[in-house]
Amino acid sequence: MQDENIMPHKLNLDKILVDIGNYGVYQIVVMGYLIANVLSIAIKNNQYVFAAGPVEYRCKVPQCETSPPKFEAGPWASFALPGKGKCHRYVPLQTSACKADSFSNKTEPCYSWVYANNDTISYDFNLACQEWKRTMVGTLRSVAYFATMPVISFCSDTFGRRSVLIFTAVAPAFIGTWRAFCQSYLMYMTLEFIDAFLGSGGYSTIFILALEMVNLKNRTIGGTVLSTMYAIGLALLGVSAWLIPSWRTRTIVLYAPGVIFIAYIWTIDESVRWLISKGRNKEAANSILKAARMNKRRLSVNTEATLKHFAESEDGTGPNQSLKDTKNEPATSKKPLYKRVLKSKVIMCRILVVSFWWVTTTMVYYGLTINSVSLAGNIYLNFCVTSLIEIPGYVVSLATLNRFGRKSSIMTAFLLSGISLLLIGTATNHTTIIMLSMFGKLCISMSYCSIYIYTVELFPTEARHQLMGVCSMLGRVGNMIAPQTPLLVHYMESLPYILFGTMSAVSGFLMLLTPETLKLKLPDTFEEAENMNIIPRTSKRVDILSAIDEGE
Repeated sequence: MQDENIMPHKLNLDKILVDIGNYGVYQIVVMGYLIANVLSIAIKNNQYVFAAGPVEYRCKVPQCETSPPKFEAGPWASFALPGKGKCHRYVPLQTSACKADSFSNKTEPCYSWVYANNDTISYDFNLACQEWKRTMVGTLRSVAYFATMPVISFCSDTFGRRSVLIFTAVAPAFIGTWRAFCQSYLMYMTLEFIDAFLGSGGYSTIFILALEMVNLKNRTIGGTVLSTMYAIGLALLGVSAWLIPSWRTRTIVLYAPGVIFIAYIWTIDESVRWLISKGRNKEAANSILKAARMNKRRLSVNTEATLKHFAESEDGTGPNQSLKDTKNEPATSKKPLYKRVLKSKVIMCRILVVSFWWVTTTMVYYGLTINSVSLAGNIYLNFCVTSLIEIPGYVVSLATLNRFGRKSSIMTAFLLSGISLLLIGTATNHTTIIMLSMFGKLCISMSYCSIYIYTVELFPTEARHQLMGVCSMLGRVGNMIAPQTPLLVHYMESLPYILFGTMSAVSGFLMLLTPETLKLKLPDTFEEAENMNIIPRTSKRVDILSAIDEGE
């Protein structure tokens, strides 16, 4: 019987990836290039936290101001400014005198303000007493993320990962640098939206490109590295904001160097899996041989023969599928997906539950990141610590998912996050508040990392990508809400954390409505997915790690 590996239309790519070395020189070099962009993406996606950050201000009282005006008001504030004097002042009875009897007890709206510093857009665009305009920056970016998801995924599948990666890495360099010179709020918001729309798909593209170059067993390592680098990028943003307070100067420093990513044209290869899916077998074979040479791995005679035959068959056949196999595949249901979902109570309920998890994780994750600059103490240090605390969360999630199961691990993370954030409402010590916030961020990071895996395992193969996409897109609603949560402190200082804690706790209890998927074979059909709730743990389960070792 002829060896399967030398058949021209069959290529066990996962096995070949093992043969050329999972993390050799080639993969390390490519990951190094990608990590540089991940750090840049983390900084650019979150720079608005400081550019549109909160700044103290007070009403300007021309009769009493020094030249130039100082933010700290003098003794005259007691009779010229009511309360904190942010948005109203007492009506002056005289135009020039600054005495107690020169002001009435009636108030009027302020028309000019004195700011504590000129480091944010609030000063440049005079956004005092218009907090919604400031927080709208983050919401607008989230809307751009929502809008660009289908566009980026289409372009990535149609034109290739590499093309999308280069575009999303280079385009923001020009838009972001331009934004540093804008002179109006409207222009700033327009460029902010374009920046987010053009660049926000970069991380997902990197994630796919990086994980497609290693075999299944090692993808968790690659995913953890990228997630960790993103957290480090956030910390670097905090440091840069600390060292370069002016948002205009900082924007130029952070964005302009992005033009160097045009070098990806010569340094990054296209995804082998994507090339094979498009029938560009010769390019795919050349990439594999290049990786083997860089890793100094000698391929077997059978593998070289496989690649030679495969390169000569530009027919678009998949890596593990022959033309004959394709003809024998069973036909899937012709019924539209939405009708099948609506007909299945189990799947419909599962979509609603999973979507709520995604809304919770995005809202709490980004909400805690944004609100970290409002905590007492050094805002830059708070932001850095809040970012770095994600790293142990990623490590713990990987350690617990396979040992204790998906449900118990994620449920515990949600509940611990909820409890810690709800306790902030009762805390009075600033150190305690910061520690509870950090612990909540660690736990929600665990949930965020784990939800990706668990969502994939809950839906059937025939509609997994589409259903996961629905949940992920709905989850962006939480991302849109997160930038507005700092406004809640005007009603109650701990209200944002009460909201985050409640959402996390509810998500934790919703885990009771979904099945455990540890060591359970991925469902291929709607029927298998529906029956996951009733399959005994001792039946129809496979050891995933063993299956991976066997190349399945």
